[in-house]
Amino acid sequence: MGPFSKRMGFVFGALACALLLGYGFYLQYHDGQNPCPLCLVQRAFYFGLLFVFVVAALHGPNSTGWLIYGGLGLVLALGGGATAGRQVWLQHLPPDRVPKCGPDLYFMLDNFPLSKTLTNLFRGSGECAEVTWRFLGLSIAEWSLAWFLAFGALCLWAVMRRAH
Repeated sequence: MGPFSKRMGFVFGALACALLLGYGFYLQYHDGQNPCPLCLVQRAFYFGLLFVFVVAALHGPNSTGWLIYGGLGLVLALGGGATAGRQVWLQHLPPDRVPKCGPDLYFMLDNFPLSKTLTNLFRGSGECAEVTWRFLGLSIAEWSLAWFLAFGALCLWAVMRRAH
C-alpha cells in the first residue's frame, strides 16, 4: 500500500470534520441555532480532530507516526464522545430533573475563574437539554456522538496499523 493510500483515512476524517463544523456554523448563523456550552466543547474537539487529521494526512506518517496521530485522535474522539454523551443524557432526562440554564460562555469567561468556567462548560445546563433539530430521528448531540464514535474507530484503526 503506497503512502498516498495510507493517508486516505486521515483525509476522509479531516473532510468529515470540516463538513460537520461547516454545517454547525450554518445552523448557527443561517438558522439562528446558537450552540449551548456542551456544543461549544464538542466543536473544540472537532477542531482538534481536524488539526490532527490534516497534519497526519500531510505528513504521511511511518509506523510511529500512525501511533502518535492515531493516539492523539483517539483521545480527542473519546473526549468529544464523552461530551456528546453527556448532552444526550441531559436531553433524555425528565423535564423536572433538567438543570437550570446558566450564564453564557462569554459571561463566564469574563466573570469566573477558568477552572469554574471549564467545570460549568463540561457539566452543561438546561439549554443543553433542548432539542431544536432532528434528522432521521436523532438530535444534533446524538449525531455528534455517532460521529465521535466513528472518528474513534478511525483512530483506533490507525493505532492498530502501527502494529503491522
